[in-house]
Amino acid sequence: MGLSARDINDAARLAQLAADPQGASRADIYLAIASLYRNQCDLLSHRERTLMREILERLTIDVEMAIRIALAERLADDPKAPLELILLFVDDRIEVARPIILRSHILGDSDLLRLVAEADVARQTACAERSHIGARVTAALADSDAEPVLVALVRNVSAQIAPATFETLVEKSRTYEAMQEPLVKREDLPAPLAQRMCEWVSDALKSYLMESGRFAPRSAQDVLRAATEAVQSPQPALSSEAESSAGKLVEKLAGAGQLRAGFLLRVLQQGQIDLFDIAFARLLDLQVQDFRRSFYESGPRPVALACRAVGIDKSVFGTVFHLSRRANGLPPPLTLQEQGEVERAFVALSKPEAKAQLLTAA
Repeated sequence: MGLSARDINDAARLAQLAADPQGASRADIYLAIASLYRNQCDLLSHRERTLMREILERLTIDVEMAIRIALAERLADDPKAPLELILLFVDDRIEVARPIILRSHILGDSDLLRLVAEADVARQTACAERSHIGARVTAALADSDAEPVLVALVRNVSAQIAPATFETLVEKSRTYEAMQEPLVKREDLPAPLAQRMCEWVSDALKSYLMESGRFAPRSAQDVLRAATEAVQSPQPALSSEAESSAGKLVEKLAGAGQLRAGFLLRVLQQGQIDLFDIAFARLLDLQVQDFRRSFYESGPRPVALACRAVGIDKSVFGTVFHLSRRANGLPPPLTLQEQGEVERAFVALSKPEAKAQLLTAA
């Protein structure tokens, strides 16, 4: 079989670069080798392909981002692009990798699953945004505890999501409020799960669910009544299994660097007081029972010290104090003297000092 015009041009370009390497920029060499790899991969030996990949990897840092992105855009829509070249671009900066992850049909489920298991949050998020991802891939993405990944997944209306995966996503929407609206508005969300979400979503989303026709007319009021009762009733203590699950979630967030003050505020506002306690204790390096004894049994100063130690702002202290006290049936009002103690804890102490005093008292 003869060479195509494009192959001849590639060969001529490389010959010119070989004859006058001093006159070629690194970008010229990069584009010429990438083009040859792309168009003649099947004719290259394993050693030649390996050498080309090594050259491209070395040149990547010296080639302008715009050039790499432009090449990635072309490769993303090329049904015959070599998988090895595609994967090379997937490992580049996310700006380069994104069009490949979003559009390349060369990437199969096994490649995407490996990406979900090994890549960073940015690449996982791009994978979650990819059109028509299959049920195996969405199940793997749903196991993530990175909010951007989960939100991208539930916003992807073309993603195939199995009932068991919806179960996982619905439970995680208790913690990640940004998931709730796109999840509720998915037409493929099973009705029993939509009904369960009525326990914790906003009134506006409850109304949307009622008006969507997802529930039988006679059951609509029952759904609202059950949701209202669930919200108003005090939450029962977690079972040992549920507490273990909450602990695992907290450890995953901590390991990923995602366990922060904002998470504490979110779960507290959602009434998940046990998860709040477990996460707060983890941030302070305390056992949960020691945290609870210090936080709930010793007045407002330890609460202020704990908040200061993990970076909760003084302006939010009142919300944390009142919601945590109300959830445990404790009187929330502060005396003037106690307000002064809280003020001094925030103003006079650094985060490490506040933590040290709290740990000493605990």
